[in-house]
Amino acid sequence: MAYLGQTRDYLLHLDAGDEVFRKAHDLRHPMTDAEKLLWDKIRNRKLQGLKFRRQHPIHYYIADFYCHEKRLIVEVDGGIHLDEAVKEHDENRTAELDRLGIKVIRFTNEHIFEHLEQVLEEIVKIAKPPHPPTPSPKGEGGEC
Repeated sequence: MAYLGQTRDYLLHLDAGDEVFRKAHDLRHPMTDAEKLLWDKIRNRKLQGLKFRRQHPIHYYIADFYCHEKRLIVEVDGGIHLDEAVKEHDENRTAELDRLGIKVIRFTNEHIFEHLEQVLEEIVKIAKPPHPPTPSPKGEGGEC
């Protein structure tokens, strides 16, 4: 018999350990200015009804912002992410999360400050792609 509470927690956090939860909790308060600005626009379902969580533990990682319904992580990158070793770590992390079925998108602090509306549009575009056209029933349409 499955325990729904445990299953839900597993899916929401992908078996993140206690240490990841502690670190995520510690990271919630010293938000960067760019994170604060973005969080103000996406919190409480302000962005097209999407539910985001901040500093969310997932697997071995902590996502800056995570939308579980869309399996989407939004990362806000400061200058440290220009370092080659950090870039490599970010690429490996993104690949691992992609294997778990989670899409990761990244924005620099500067991009958030200078193009916030564009950032929000990009998040919505990825989270809510347009529906493909549905085929018409057989016998209808352009056939003669």
